[in-house]
Amino acid sequence: MNQEAFEQAKIKVLLKQHDPHGFGTLQEKTVHAVMKLYYEPDIDYHEVPIEGYIADIYTGSRIIEIQNGNFNRLRNKLQAFLPLYPVMVVLPIPHYKWVIYMDEESGELSGKRKSPITGSIYSAFPELYKIKSFLTHPNLSFAFPLIDMDEYRLLLSRGKGKRRKGSRYDRMPLALYDEILLERPEDFIQVIPYELEEPFTVKEFAKAAHIRRDLAQVTLHILYSMKLVKRPGKRGREYLYEVVIQ
Repeated sequence: MNQEAFEQAKIKVLLKQHDPHGFGTLQEKTVHAVMKLYYEPDIDYHEVPIEGYIADIYTGSRIIEIQNGNFNRLRNKLQAFLPLYPVMVVLPIPHYKWVIYMDEESGELSGKRKSPITGSIYSAFPELYKIKSFLTHPNLSFAFPLIDMDEYRLLLSRGKGKRRKGSRYDRMPLALYDEILLERPEDFIQVIPYELEEPFTVKEFAKAAHIRRDLAQVTLHILYSMKLVKRPGKRGREYLYEVVIQ
């Protein structure tokens, strides 16, 4: 994690933007633009045509793809890139997030409201599920920067109880909280809490990781498909899980 590089990338992107509110004026979204400069400051390596696709970054030795979500769109690129190049997929994860609504006509901004959800590495697993067949490829690695950010939403309407409804317009990165690198398939095992006793159930995993049960379930499903955990049996109706010793 390089805080200085993150701040420099953020400043460079903001200086290119001329909107009075200072966001959303580039064709690409702000977080994506900042992450591209963070991982490769030299723009000559950005947006490079390769193997019939446009790579976000191609350094001559590896490809870096920065995704804000929707990993379904990533499958064809991985199919083309992975046999030939090392590929690092970057998924920025909102850590602490403040939501701000913007009136599209007047430009008026609401007050900031902090989201009750704190992002973590586990937030990536529903997206990883979409490319799970690639996860054990030796040329594939991941970076998950956890970023504190403001999220701007266009105000569409007010629901019952004057609750605001809106579509996401842009996200403004504030600070780099952490950066998690998974460079080999075996590195995924670090998402299992150290204090969790084996064998364990989905419920016990969710409690130890402080996440919802459905998120724990998809995480363990992926680890099982990668052969990083095994199911030695059941406790009642629930599968038991153990780490496979590498």
